[in-house]
Amino acid sequence: MPDPLTQFIELLRPRAVFSKSISGAGCWAVRYSAFGQPGFCAVLEGRCRLAVDGEQPVTLENGDFVLLPATPAFTMSGFERAPPKRIDPKATPAPTEEVRHGRPDGPPDVRLLGGYFEFASPDSALLVSLLPTIAHIRGVERLSTLVRLVGEEANAENVGRDLVLARLVEVLLIEALRSSQGKDTPPGLLRGLSDARVAKALRDMHDDPQRAWTVVELANAAGMSRSAFFDRFARTIGLRPMEYLLAWRMAVAKDILRSQDVALDEVAKRVGYGSASTFSTAFSRHVGQPPGRYARMELR
Repeated sequence: MPDPLTQFIELLRPRAVFSKSISGAGCWAVRYSAFGQPGFCAVLEGRCRLAVDGEQPVTLENGDFVLLPATPAFTMSGFERAPPKRIDPKATPAPTEEVRHGRPDGPPDVRLLGGYFEFASPDSALLVSLLPTIAHIRGVERLSTLVRLVGEEANAENVGRDLVLARLVEVLLIEALRSSQGKDTPPGLLRGLSDARVAKALRDMHDDPQRAWTVVELANAAGMSRSAFFDRFARTIGLRPMEYLLAWRMAVAKDILRSQDVALDEVAKRVGYGSASTFSTAFSRHVGQPPGRYARMELR
């Protein structure tokens, strides 16, 4: 069975949209307003400074990779103080040539490949909330290679371009996120996967969402008491165990409803409900509309 992180990426349905070359020299700074879509950046040469709202500023160096799953407002600059040029990525036309900041002539102090893509899933806000605001990875050559391939494919008009881009971005996301796992990661999926006991419960829920899981059963699987497991899961993931299980079941149900012609009682069975009516009630409460109407809207 796929692991929870892979399943998350598959449900997010990433698709590449745009990539661009960026360089900076001398005294420069740019201030991007919040964009909301996932963005990425790879440092190809040199160094610069990145300050994402709500996070500690970081120095980006040659070979670094940054992923912003929901791209909040941020400032990127050189190391000399400069008034930032303000950019609204939602209103600014996508450039067709390299973007140069600061001194227009001479060799750059930093060269970057940046871009953004979209998550096609209507559940993206919920799923992204379980990912870190910023993933800053250093020394993983595979990521730089993947970013280069994304850039090359995005700028080409080859047959099968969209399919290749979608697969490259899926791999890029998995590589970036699994390289970000650790105990210092903020509460969410990545932190949960780095905790062996919580990860066991996550895998069990993802592998068998149709099972009538209880907190006691999940705690036993994790080798912990009920109360210790409940507290550890909530502290690590940011959701209580049954909240997470409900969110995952509904994400799976939405995916089935919008992509497969399956009877409602079969959908209910696949996500752990004993009847179509019980599932319909839970789905309507969680999503705000009954599953039949949701499926019709998504299949238009």
